[in-house]
Amino acid sequence: MAGRDTGALLVGLLVLFHTWGVWAAVQVNMEDRVEIFKGKTAPIACMFTLNHSISEVVIEWLYVTTGGEKQMIYYQNSTVKSIQPNTPFTDRITVNETGGTGGVVLNIADVQLGDELEFICLIRHITNKTAEGRTKLKVFVTPDRPIIEGVETGISVNEQNPSKIGTCEVKNGYPKPNINWYRNKMPLRNDHDGVEVKSRSTTESTGLFSVTSELHLLVKEEDKDAEFYCEVTYLVPGETRMTESNPINITVYYPSTAVNVWVESPKGKIKEGDSVEIHCYGNGNTPATYTIKHKAMELNMESNMLVLTNVTRLESGNYQCVYLDTDTFENLYGNVTLFVNYLDPAVVMPKGSVEVAQGAELKATCNALSSLQTETLWFKDGQEFSKGHSLTLKDATFDTAGTYTCVVTVPEIEEMQTSGTLHVYVQIPPEIMKPDNTEIEESFENTVDLKCHVLKSASQLETREGVLLSVVSIKVTSDITAFCNASNEYGTDALAFNIKARGNGVVIAVIIICILLLAILGSVLYYLYKKGKICGRSGKQDLTKEKSNKDNIVVEMKSDNTEEAVLLGVNGEKPLPNDQ
Repeated sequence: MAGRDTGALLVGLLVLFHTWGVWAAVQVNMEDRVEIFKGKTAPIACMFTLNHSISEVVIEWLYVTTGGEKQMIYYQNSTVKSIQPNTPFTDRITVNETGGTGGVVLNIADVQLGDELEFICLIRHITNKTAEGRTKLKVFVTPDRPIIEGVETGISVNEQNPSKIGTCEVKNGYPKPNINWYRNKMPLRNDHDGVEVKSRSTTESTGLFSVTSELHLLVKEEDKDAEFYCEVTYLVPGETRMTESNPINITVYYPSTAVNVWVESPKGKIKEGDSVEIHCYGNGNTPATYTIKHKAMELNMESNMLVLTNVTRLESGNYQCVYLDTDTFENLYGNVTLFVNYLDPAVVMPKGSVEVAQGAELKATCNALSSLQTETLWFKDGQEFSKGHSLTLKDATFDTAGTYTCVVTVPEIEEMQTSGTLHVYVQIPPEIMKPDNTEIEESFENTVDLKCHVLKSASQLETREGVLLSVVSIKVTSDITAFCNASNEYGTDALAFNIKARGNGVVIAVIIICILLLAILGSVLYYLYKKGKICGRSGKQDLTKEKSNKDNIVVEMKSDNTEEAVLLGVNGEKPLPNDQ
């Protein structure tokens, strides 16, 4: 077998075979086949050796039709090189010499599927002795990517015959591609138990092949997690290639052997007021119905879930899920226990409000019934006051009075808490808050406002500031002392305000002088009357026929809440009641 040079001439050629013919001193060598992609240019080499000059031979290229006839497409002698007209290759072939006496190469451009023929290189000597070689041209087209479709309906493991898993289709390949099926990377073939592969091919109008394959299988429970895919193998020049489809999964129906029931939410301990989800599922996968019963009552479910909103302790207990397989009509049962923790409202004893004597002791308790361990804190004015369920107030004072709040919490569930209040009043006399200054100076005829702050006590209502406030307005006409008195059933308290009038000294002096002058005048008249020195009087007679009334000067001051009067008479005498 002669050697061959594949470096420059035979691009894309795979299998090298040897065909040769012997005629006298002529030997022809050609490849058994040349492989080329559709649309490319195929080189077919005819290598020969001569004992004579190439000018003494005729070179002819022919092809064998599908009917077995030989058809010339090229002719060459020492003087003529001719491409035969009116052949399928007339416009697409060229012939090149390799140089020297080595041979010639037939180039076929834009190779088509119909070019897949046998080509003959014929060498004829002038003595009419001939030798020839033959090469088959093989054309290839890479198919499209495979398309896989799985069945959308579920498949039961109880099926007696193989069920369709999916369809794989590959189009426009040449030669005809092959399809193989795999499950989890393991091949599936017809010779396997429970496996059926049905394939069919069609020839398109273009001459290309399309292949469709269906996989049928007796499914098992483990197939629920399996990945199925198809693999397409096809020929290309010099090798075999393969392309995989995307994987698919199938729905496998298999019976349940147990029912799982659990509380999905909330996680952890459940308290009153929560929304609870109870889920119920069989460990199989088959059409089924679910019902849940609690205390012999059937509850409404949404699919496989029971939703309980705003739960209470009454909903604690066992919940039974009943699973009915609609294929076998067999029942399975599952149970879960639900416990709803609770915390009752806090109960404070004594209730509401309580009065305690000054210096006495008060004991109070705060309790809340709970399914879990509780902790209690007492607060006053927003500040923590004491810990524990009991509250003890010793030696009650004014500061003891106030509102006490107990807060009961459950450490295991942060959101669970309740509270109660106790109002404490201390039985003590009222206490007037002494202002910074009780000695007040004010201009004459001006008005001064006096404010009296009385601390709250057990018998009084609390104000926003914790005190009672009384305000009185007094017009200053002289020096005066005003008193604020506060009392309850437990005692009294008083506070004096001294008001000194400024700018009234001249008036007082005038009044005093007038009084003195009137006194002197009265004394003189009385003396003359006694001596009988007054004109028009004969004998002893009264200065006046009627007793004159005494002159009175009364000063009175009033306020909204208190009244105080200072009554002054002439010569310091107090007027009689009938003189006022």
